[in-house]
Amino acid sequence: MLTNLSGSTRVVPIVGDPIAQVKSPAGVTAAFEAREQNAVCVPMHIEATDFTAFMQLVRRWHNCTGVIVTVPHKFAAFEACDTTSERASILRTVNTIRRCADGQLHGDMFDGLGFVASCKDKGCAFEGRRALLVGAGGAGTAIAHAVAAERVALLGIADMDAIRRDALVAHLARAGFPVEACGADATSFDIVLNATPMGMRPGDALPVPASALTSATFVGDVVTEPDPSPLIAAARAQGCRTSTGSDMFAKVRDLMVDFLLTGR
Repeated sequence: MLTNLSGSTRVVPIVGDPIAQVKSPAGVTAAFEAREQNAVCVPMHIEATDFTAFMQLVRRWHNCTGVIVTVPHKFAAFEACDTTSERASILRTVNTIRRCADGQLHGDMFDGLGFVASCKDKGCAFEGRRALLVGAGGAGTAIAHAVAAERVALLGIADMDAIRRDALVAHLARAGFPVEACGADATSFDIVLNATPMGMRPGDALPVPASALTSATFVGDVVTEPDPSPLIAAARAQGCRTSTGSDMFAKVRDLMVDFLLTGR
């Protein structure tokens, strides 16, 4: 783990509220080392009220390569960028920001691509199947677009914030995707995906009742800590195939590191 830490080391903060649960710093730093880059990823606990001020600091932070963004800052991160990828512009949410030499900030969003790729690696076939997504926040928005693009028969979206859920459903419907707003009832779905933090804290309820899962259900979860998450543990007890938050992170990590180093 980074034996050449010095004044020439590049810094990539990962910001969130909370931040203690993230595993990204070690994995991202190892990915930099594998690419022979003198760079380190550092966790930073930044509250929403301080996020704008923090991003102003980043513009002036000359040995900062960029920023990785987690809950709850992904929508605010989009607003903080000077430019974004076409994908991030459509989603209006960002999870990785590259700081250019002149202090300009360029953002992209890789949660959806990484999540879908990890599910497919674990045997999930999306096309023609009914998928339920719980969570319409920053990660959920990206995952919803990526799943819908896999030509599912129907994408049901559930979120405790009905206004946020309905806005995402309307956005996808305008793009021609088969989508509907629903509750977190997995009974009629082939694929169940959690894009909420539910399961990170002891005592959290499951995003969907375990009794609604069968051995034919594929279950994916974004939660990385604990590993496996309570949802994944419950799904495996039912004989389901699963993809974990750690599986997703491995895919997203490589996409983020490539973007931070190349801007692409």
